[in-house]
Amino acid sequence: MDWNHYRFRSLWPLPAPPATVFHVLERPEDYPRWWRQVREVTRLDGTTGVIRIRSVLPYDMTFTAREVRRDPAAGVLETALTGDIEGWARWTVTPHATGSLARYDQVVSVRKPLLRRFAVPGRPVFRANHALMMRSGRRGLCGYLRAV
Repeated sequence: MDWNHYRFRSLWPLPAPPATVFHVLERPEDYPRWWRQVREVTRLDGTTGVIRIRSVLPYDMTFTAREVRRDPAAGVLETALTGDIEGWARWTVTPHATGSLARYDQVVSVRKPLLRRFAVPGRPVFRANHALMMRSGRRGLCGYLRAV
């Protein structure tokens, strides 16, 4: 088992139509407005940006996200990730009840030396840190969607 390899999935029921959610999610430069753990997003061009995140644990992770798929009809946004983490992440937005469901899938390998050093003992803590970040992101997005 590669202790630095992670698969994550989060499901966010949201109080807005899929097209509205998709429009918000396709603008990562606005994520810091509603997702406090996304500290900074710097656009490099129309499909690439550098993202700096920090959740509960006292370390930042910085990576470049490059769009590889944007399909509004299917509700899919997918990016390739390189830097402190390498792999991919995908949002899939579908209708759900009276709003939508945003499904977030991520498959990454950690490249940040500090985290690699603590891969085995830190794994449960790193996974919990990610879960807290995702829970906070959903709360922030729900509030943001109510305001737009």
